[in-house]
Amino acid sequence: MTEATFPQCRIDSERLLNPETTEKLLNRIVSVPGVRRMVLNGQRLPLTVPYGPAKGLANPHPMRKTIMVGDQELPLQVHVGTVLLEIENRDVIPALKAAIEPVFTDFSFRIKEGRFMKTEPSLVDYCKYGPNADKAMLGLADPSSKSKPIILQGIR
Repeated sequence: MTEATFPQCRIDSERLLNPETTEKLLNRIVSVPGVRRMVLNGQRLPLTVPYGPAKGLANPHPMRKTIMVGDQELPLQVHVGTVLLEIENRDVIPALKAAIEPVFTDFSFRIKEGRFMKTEPSLVDYCKYGPNADKAMLGLADPSSKSKPIILQGIR
């Protein structure tokens, strides 16, 4: 178990975000001091068709692009609909809301506060990272993914 429990919040948008909107949103989130961890949730965008008559063929999808977040490239593997955040303290939420409001001009969003990420290691975390896993990586493992999480360096 982690020593301290940090507040968490979830940004729910009315619609799924296109890559350009996702890039704007993530750049604004990274610019807010006090964000510890972030998870992008949404529909998976596989490189190849996973099932059906076209199984194994290339899956060209217009929403699977590489975006720039800060000075790092981030290949989108999901069609983003929800962003989960772990923050340093509750005082970050008003600054976060003020930073991301200009992104959502055409549709609405909500910031909900609660517990959305795991705080204790699970069996998936143990299998993916081992018994001495970094506490910051808890809950970021996708059991079906063969890739590792992407770590973005924000400001502290």
